[in-house]
Amino acid sequence: MKRNSQTKNYLVSTLFFAFAVLLAPVVSSAQTSGTTPAKTTPASSDLSSATEIAIGDGPTGIAFDGVSIWVTNQFSNSVIKMDNNGAVLGRYAVGKNPTGVAADATSVWVTNNADNTVTKLSTDGALLGTFAVGDGPQAVLITGKYIWVANERSASITKLSSAGAVIGTFKVGQRPVGLATDGSNIWVANNKSNSVTKLSAAGDVLGNYSVGDGPFGIAFDGTNIWVTNFFSRLVMKLNPSDGTVVAKVPVGDGAAGIAINGNNILVVNNGSNSVSVLGKDGTVVNTLRVGISPYGVVVTPSGVWVTNSGSDSISRR
Repeated sequence: MKRNSQTKNYLVSTLFFAFAVLLAPVVSSAQTSGTTPAKTTPASSDLSSATEIAIGDGPTGIAFDGVSIWVTNQFSNSVIKMDNNGAVLGRYAVGKNPTGVAADATSVWVTNNADNTVTKLSTDGALLGTFAVGDGPQAVLITGKYIWVANERSASITKLSSAGAVIGTFKVGQRPVGLATDGSNIWVANNKSNSVTKLSAAGDVLGNYSVGDGPFGIAFDGTNIWVTNFFSRLVMKLNPSDGTVVAKVPVGDGAAGIAINGNNILVVNNGSNSVSVLGKDGTVVNTLRVGISPYGVVVTPSGVWVTNSGSDSISRR
């Protein structure tokens, strides 16, 4: 048992170095239902190659501002702007080891994991500011006029104004690496605590809920919260009102990034070099091949885009 624990700690440390999260990715447990895991035999498995575009050095985070796609390159301390065909429109310097990125119609926010800052850019790439946050900023989320940053090494969430002023810092579980909103509340995936935290818009802790081993990505489909669990090869579907687990769905190896695409849930499998496509009922309906060590995923009108940290590329499906 001790050896297994040591092995897992080594894997986590290695992944965090390579990918800067788990890839560097109180406590009332949620009541789990006795629901049988959804069937996972794919209706189809698309093993055809994706359109793969070479880009940067260690691409991890990816976001869409409504027009352009933004990708962080953690080993070149830069963020890249692309059009919907994958053509590079610009490369912009940011802080050290950029990992997370979020964008809206007016601004792009990048977490700089190694220098404890976030960078704000205009959608034209102009530098609008660099702001101090917690230790090891990893994920970033925009909710209207507020910016939320998950600080993996200080087990905290920083809330910023759109001007970069710190409004508050809130303690959560260990190694928070994923953020999502249900429209009212903020949800945090705590990778090392095997939990998710639900915060109010004011930063009050509304609940801490147990999930699988190594929660990483988190998303809201309009009805439910979905959480990927890196080490248990699962995605879990939660009731947002009380955190109850209503489904557990086996996916690929190293469940990491997650995104919603209409009625489908897209789960990036870092160790399987694939994306699992789920229906909202949790049934796996397809499996898509992508590049090596995929990490993040975003949906745009031109398709599904996945960052491949191991092959320094973006896959388009």
